[in-house]
Amino acid sequence: MKKQYILINALCFFSMCTTAQDIKEKEVTRIISTLAADDMQGRKTFTPGAEKAATFIEQEFTKAKLQPFPGNKGFRQVFSHYEVKPGIQQLWLNGHTQPGGDRVLVLGAASHVEWNQDTPLESIQVKSGDNFYEQLEKLLRGAKRNTIVWVDSAHNKEFTSYNHGIQETGRHLLDSGKTVVMILKTAADSAIQTWAVKADQQVTPLPLFNVVGMIRGATKPEEYVIFSAHYDHLGIQPPEAGDSIANGADDDASGITAIISMANYYKKQPAPARTILFIAFTGEEIGEYGSHYYAAHGDPAAEKIIAMFNIDMLGKVSKFGKNSIFVTGYERSDFGEILKRNVKNTPFQVYPDPYPDQHLFYRADNAALAKLGVPAHTISTARIDTDTLYHNVGDEVKTLDLANLTNVIKGIITSARSIVNGTDTPKRVDKKKV
Repeated sequence: MKKQYILINALCFFSMCTTAQDIKEKEVTRIISTLAADDMQGRKTFTPGAEKAATFIEQEFTKAKLQPFPGNKGFRQVFSHYEVKPGIQQLWLNGHTQPGGDRVLVLGAASHVEWNQDTPLESIQVKSGDNFYEQLEKLLRGAKRNTIVWVDSAHNKEFTSYNHGIQETGRHLLDSGKTVVMILKTAADSAIQTWAVKADQQVTPLPLFNVVGMIRGATKPEEYVIFSAHYDHLGIQPPEAGDSIANGADDDASGITAIISMANYYKKQPAPARTILFIAFTGEEIGEYGSHYYAAHGDPAAEKIIAMFNIDMLGKVSKFGKNSIFVTGYERSDFGEILKRNVKNTPFQVYPDPYPDQHLFYRADNAALAKLGVPAHTISTARIDTDTLYHNVGDEVKTLDLANLTNVIKGIITSARSIVNGTDTPKRVDKKKV
């Protein structure tokens, strides 16, 4: 009897009596081949290729009859990345002019700053015994008003290094409109009575957009499940064997193909219990810009997001074999165990991340929401330790196993069943440990 039960479940999986019977390899091939075509020019952020990819995704969401997220006129969530070029910087301490260029760092989109000891500001000290990067991470995520930060001279090396990455680490402030000025103290600056700082910078906003579609939940509409992937890649690269277009078929046209396929599937079913969001993120390859913006703007609030299935690189057979996936950060919630339980007695398998040394949990679009406590994990089949085509112009559709990709998409739908229908709620991720 048990063998018969397992056989029935296996046949059911492949005939899709419990999952996406309408997901066909032919359609999967059409979608991924369009996204990874040469005319997309590698979908690099801020290029016409990325615009073309976003337009295609919008068209697919429209065909699937998804709804825009409330408050959005269409499927695009538009925001800006700011290109910042420092200008003249001046610093006075106790009435004496100081060399501002090496000791003043401005974080934020203000084109001109002119502050002194009488300016209403938050004032913070980064002391010699503090962990410089931990303190700054807390500051940048928690800044509620303009802030002056006095950095002890013991952190001279970190301060200088941080300066080079300012546009990345300060993007929360660029979005929020708040400004933080960091000043590196010297051993002679222990008793500062008066101070003043002036700084100019050239700020150029560059438009970006996530693409977000929705299916409203029937019984738990204020609880959200996210299926996401990123649509950007690396664009035009130095030629290799006559090819210069980094098509990004696996990374991550395969993920976008999955969420479009899922959108078509779920829209043809009775309405799910929970609201489903399908999100195509921008800027993952240059620092997860899209997911960081989405997480920072809290609509819906992180507390309402029940789970995030971030999908990145499904095009190749995983090290565990066909019809299998792995889940990053498996130990951080019971998300993976729920998925595993939902595919029990089917040919599909769910495994923990086999590459812990690669820190994949922190390297994809799930990370921004996991830091807010969301059970946000990345699902993948990537052979990250051996794939010679990763971030290479050779990442093309012809290198992928599209039959396996089609079955993996179906398997993910099966694994998500109890989360989408509202019967399982994964435990939250411990924000303090992300």
